Amino acid sequence: MRKKKIAGIAIFTIVVIGCLGYSLCKLNGNSNTQIATLKVVRGDIENTVTATGMVSPKSYVDVGSQISGQVTKLHVEVGDMVKVGDLLAEIDKTVLETKVESSKAELAYQIAQLQDREAKLTLSKLAFERQKELLTNDATSKESYESAEAAFLSAEAAIAMIKAQIDQTESSLKENKANLEYTKIYAPMSGTVSSISVKQGQTLNANQNTPTILQIADLSIAAIEADVSEADVIKLKKGMNVYFKTLGSSNVWKTTLLKVEPTPKINNNVVLYKAIFDVNNTSGDLMNSMTAQVFFVLSSAKDTLIVPTTAISADSNNNRTVVMLKQKSGSFAPQNVELGVSNRIHAEILSGLNEDDEIAASFTSAAKKSSNANAQNQSSAQSGRQRVPFGMMR
Repeated sequence: MRKKKIAGIAIFTIVVIGCLGYSLCKLNGNSNTQIATLKVVRGDIENTVTATGMVSPKSYVDVGSQISGQVTKLHVEVGDMVKVGDLLAEIDKTVLETKVESSKAELAYQIAQLQDREAKLTLSKLAFERQKELLTNDATSKESYESAEAAFLSAEAAIAMIKAQIDQTESSLKENKANLEYTKIYAPMSGTVSSISVKQGQTLNANQNTPTILQIADLSIAAIEADVSEADVIKLKKGMNVYFKTLGSSNVWKTTLLKVEPTPKINNNVVLYKAIFDVNNTSGDLMNSMTAQVFFVLSSAKDTLIVPTTAISADSNNNRTVVMLKQKSGSFAPQNVELGVSNRIHAEILSGLNEDDEIAASFTSAAKKSSNANAQNQSSAQSGRQRVPFGMMR
């Protein structure tokens, strides 16, 4: 009777242990199936610094007026293509033409005066030489000699004065002629008329500053100025690859960084440095003042193994990087990997994994569940080892 009782307790204990083991295995299996996984794939990856920039023409000139007056004619419109020397606008020349004619008349009068003075000089010179010869022969008085000498010197001085006046008038005439030529505004460079600041009939005042009439820009090469934060600017190097996109366009423009200006601009205590580069724009797709989303390429890799950064954990204590690799049994185990190029989203795998390997999408979740499962298995095993002897002892 006692032997039957002991046998029954033993059978009951074995059944309980089996049920418990089955439950733990099912729980462990459920935990593994709940872990999101992904496969290691090949792709391209790059690490970039992003910034916002603005498109502008690399070469442009503001065409102004050097004289005051009314704009009588505009020969161009915004968007017109012009070449060096093309006539752009005309300013009223009536007053300047009058000044030129007045200067010419004054110059002619002074030249006539000079001719008269030269004739008088010739006469006074002859009189002086006669008096000088007579004085040598004691045939005239010293007073007459001195009077002739003074008249001769006065005639020379008068000619010098007239010549100085002529020089001054000629200078004024040149200035008036130049101003008259300034009434016609010519293109100083070839390009596109990007803006016009005045209207036909408007009066310009050039006495205080040079008024701008229009702007000509060479739109075949576009310049982009990007604002880079002080935290990222130290990563930029001259000649590094850069590309950008514009709002509403799928085009990607690629070029290299030309320079970073050393003097920042500060807006609301935010320090920004200007990074400048240009790109070919013969297509005309880039327009003035467009907003550009800029990407400065710090590093990149093509056709390489990549995984999400969420699947990676850095063990600083052991100086290693690991992922949770799915085993044939369905469980997960830590796998050491070597990283290459990385950004906020993905990382390049240099070694430790192969293409199509299956890993946990979240290292933290997989590691936590794997740890819990191991702890439960150990607890179950310890519980089973304690109960069997106890039942058998009864």
